[in-house]
Amino acid sequence: MALHVRGVLLPDDEERDIWLVGDRVTFSAVAGAETIADRGYILPGLVDAHCHIGIAPGGEPIGGIAEVKQLAATDRDTGVLAIRDCGSPYPYPQLDDDPDVPRLARAGRHVAPPKRYLRDIGVEVDAPDVPGEVTRQAAAGNGWVKLVGDWIDRSVGDLAPAWDAATLEAAVRAAQAAGARITAHTFSEEAVAALVRAGIDCVEHGTGLSLDLIDEMARQGTALVPTMINMATFGDIAARAEGKFPQYARHMRALGDGFPAVVRAAYEAGVPIYTGTDAGGGITHGRIADEMLRLHEEAGVAPLDVLRAASWGAREWLGFPGLVEGGLADLVVYDQDPRRDLRVVRAPRRIVLRGRVVATG
Repeated sequence: MALHVRGVLLPDDEERDIWLVGDRVTFSAVAGAETIADRGYILPGLVDAHCHIGIAPGGEPIGGIAEVKQLAATDRDTGVLAIRDCGSPYPYPQLDDDPDVPRLARAGRHVAPPKRYLRDIGVEVDAPDVPGEVTRQAAAGNGWVKLVGDWIDRSVGDLAPAWDAATLEAAVRAAQAAGARITAHTFSEEAVAALVRAGIDCVEHGTGLSLDLIDEMARQGTALVPTMINMATFGDIAARAEGKFPQYARHMRALGDGFPAVVRAAYEAGVPIYTGTDAGGGITHGRIADEMLRLHEEAGVAPLDVLRAASWGAREWLGFPGLVEGGLADLVVYDQDPRRDLRVVRAPRRIVLRGRVVATG
């Protein structure tokens, strides 16, 4: 059955009638459509642009496809109707068109350096094998590759790039030659500099960004997904590492303390910013509202721009059309205007995925 929704459509700020016919949007009236909302504020479905539904809580091996769907449903029921999975040791291509699962943009497994990343999560390869592995993981995903740009090097007691700059550049070229976009986990100053200068498509976290790199990202259109929820854990990470790796602990504290200013500088420079929670492993699912609020309250991103980062802007970036004629039938309805008070995003009244109501508030 066709569905009908009426409300203030954002970002247009205009009261509109929307009809959903199957998985498509139309602004032409459809006779007999069921009205599921006749007031409120309508957003294209939210996006978690850094998520891991193929990693079980605590980093344990995933229990199977049912657990993947359960994790995805936890995000979906907060209004997240599109997910970019930034690396998963458990493949699940059969869910790409599952009607109960948010739209999926997937990387394959993380491409990581040997013995310097989370155990059993990535494919660990030496520098000469990185381009070939990137090509393989491009084929395993559906448009993205995830690189581990840096991690702690226990021999030096601090963060260090996963590979040299030439290898990182070769990884970027290999992904792009395979028709995929490439992103990278990066905390440190040295690694993020090499990746941005290599022309990477996106930076995950990016705590080590400097002002000159931020300007370069803005010129190139390189995206930033800051995952501020995860960066808030840096103090705990430092405390656990203090005894064995004091230099690393100091570095992580400094990066965490300075991160809101980094995100603010990127925002002011015009870097494309998108919301991502880094859910999976140590971060619980269903926290997109927390990430949105941190962007506003800690980094000073204006509410309308937070909504863009979490909704229509992120959907366009990932190739999931929003609420336009012929667009995809994903939307969230709120009782109050989230531009006036972002806390509204914690309480959606209606959630519609692929033209079907999946949650009501």
